[in-house]
Amino acid sequence: MLVRLALLLGWLRALCRLRGNLALENLALRQQLTVMSRRDSRPRLTSVDRFFWVMLRRVWTRWTDALIIVKPDTVVGWHRAGFRLYWRFRSRRKRVGRPRTRQEIRDLIKRMAAENGTWGAPRIHGELLKLGVAVSERTVSRYLQDQPRNRASRPSWLAFLRNHREAIAAMDLFTVPTVSFRLLYVFFVISHTRRQVLRADVTEHPTASWISQQLREAFPDGATPRYLLLDRDSTFDRQVLVSVENMSIKPVRTAFRSPWQNGVAERWVESCRRDLMDHVLVFNDRHARRLLAEYLTYYHEDRTHYALAKEPPLCRSVAERPSPQSKVVGIPRVGGLHHRYEWSRAA
Repeated sequence: MLVRLALLLGWLRALCRLRGNLALENLALRQQLTVMSRRDSRPRLTSVDRFFWVMLRRVWTRWTDALIIVKPDTVVGWHRAGFRLYWRFRSRRKRVGRPRTRQEIRDLIKRMAAENGTWGAPRIHGELLKLGVAVSERTVSRYLQDQPRNRASRPSWLAFLRNHREAIAAMDLFTVPTVSFRLLYVFFVISHTRRQVLRADVTEHPTASWISQQLREAFPDGATPRYLLLDRDSTFDRQVLVSVENMSIKPVRTAFRSPWQNGVAERWVESCRRDLMDHVLVFNDRHARRLLAEYLTYYHEDRTHYALAKEPPLCRSVAERPSPQSKVVGIPRVGGLHHRYEWSRAA
């Protein structure tokens, strides 16, 4: 009795399934007839037609047997396109990830880059930090399309400078051509602690006596470092070394053809040339001194430094925005070659 009842139930289920498949097949054929009866030279499928076949594919396993007007791969493509649209809609409903940089900040980055041709991402990022703008240096680099430079240095000297920078100063000379094709010599002494230039002067004929006098003015009241780095320039002769030793300073000469051993001084020469001397025509030593004095004021008070955690040598407080209506104003420095940025006062 139980066997007969099971056979009867199986027959009824097969009959219902057969009728269901037959109904779905008739529905699929009627839908295709409707498409073909449209008055077009080439009937086009609408979004409703595509949705019908996508849903039919999900409920009927033999849907390909009744499909005539398109290939099965086309229906699969419709399904995948609908899947992408669905998740794109779901993603837009809730914003995730890092917030987008405001247009005001993007415009400010481009403005700083346009007004200061020699500035890179670290300099612009340091200036933005002084305005209280919270943006990463990587974001600045992305908008500038700037590639990071290799700042690697030799480990032995790097360790030496890190351990003794509070007690180290460096001096050097570099040349500046004038309009009349004469050469002027710029002598400077720079401290490793805060990259502060202790003394800078210009002369046409540097002598050992003149350099010794510059050193005495660079270290007044006995405020002398323990070491003084200098290269093997012929001007730094025995008389200069004796003057340095008389001030209780130990002179340390660099090796032959090794400017990287006096890297802080060489880096300042590069900054002075790129920020100032490459953009002006020097008439005489008096003109060079005036330009150099203006640049040193900007260098010490305004210019942010990568090696000082984006701080100037004399430090600079972070400006607070007085009101939401305040705008960023540029204050020209060094005759407009560079700028310092501040928030404008509320009206």
